[in-house]
Amino acid sequence: MPADARGGESSATSNDPLIAEAVARLAAGELVAFPTETVYGLGADADNPAAVARIFARKGRPLDHPVIVHVAGADALSHWALEIPPAAHLLVQAFWPGPLTLILRRAPGVSDSVTGGQDTVGVRCPAHPLAQALLRACEQAGIHGLAAPSANRFGHVSPTTALHVRAEFGDDLLILDGGPAEVGIESTIIDLSGPEPRILRPGMITESQLVAVLGRALCNHSAPSQPRVSGSLAAHYAPRTPLEIVPPAGLTARLTDLLARKKRVVVLSRASAPEPQDAELLWLRMPSLPEDYARALYARLREADAAERDCVLVEALPTASGWEALQDRLGRAAVGSGRTGD
Repeated sequence: MPADARGGESSATSNDPLIAEAVARLAAGELVAFPTETVYGLGADADNPAAVARIFARKGRPLDHPVIVHVAGADALSHWALEIPPAAHLLVQAFWPGPLTLILRRAPGVSDSVTGGQDTVGVRCPAHPLAQALLRACEQAGIHGLAAPSANRFGHVSPTTALHVRAEFGDDLLILDGGPAEVGIESTIIDLSGPEPRILRPGMITESQLVAVLGRALCNHSAPSQPRVSGSLAAHYAPRTPLEIVPPAGLTARLTDLLARKKRVVVLSRASAPEPQDAELLWLRMPSLPEDYARALYARLREADAAERDCVLVEALPTASGWEALQDRLGRAAVGSGRTGD
């Protein structure tokens, strides 16, 4: 089977032969990569610990780092969660299917391989039509959900196209191609397992949107007892090329210094490239709106890596509302960048 089982956007149904092949592989304990509206996921039957272990081995992921379970709809929550608080019902009604992960108290049968040994589980219902078709077909086959972290080596830049997944894992993995991811960065994660809801990972569903639905403020301070979640390590989403975030006012001076020292540089900026351009400079223009920036970010970071330059300069982002998740991703990318191993 070729790596890309579908080209472009899909109108697949649960009866599609490609979906049937993916479900058969998942039922046999194999891995399948599939698109969501956020990024591509590397999926396995979340009720099969041996299959989930293959995700960790393939990604090089620490075993105590939990994965998110992807489900076809809210009806599946009772299989994974011990209790579903009223706040969860409100958020599901407002944002599912969509880029929002709920952290809930896990049901008794949920495997430690999914939760990282914690008493909580993360659950999400993706909006991508191909993901929905796959998950509905899985339900029909008795698979209640797919454990699916991003389909890349652990800590590296997340994939937003099927080609990105192929670059990470080669041709022996079945990849359902649903086109470029519409959102482009990972889901917002909100913890509902304790007395106060709190955001554990920002995403393109913002705190103000969550507050509007819940009718209450969120807890804004971290706690030692809060669950570990995907993407919460200091170094993550990182290119192999060293990445530096530079204030807009200092970008020209920093670039001039690097070029003077014969460094080959990639710049990610919302501004136009200077004229004339230096031959050692690759200037990648970034969108000015946060939604568009999110769609472009990971593809641009992968393009920067492919250029094989000495460093990546990223113009610091605005501090205005809507940019929080992107600041989070770039900050972690900067910490983790420059590492050559998997």
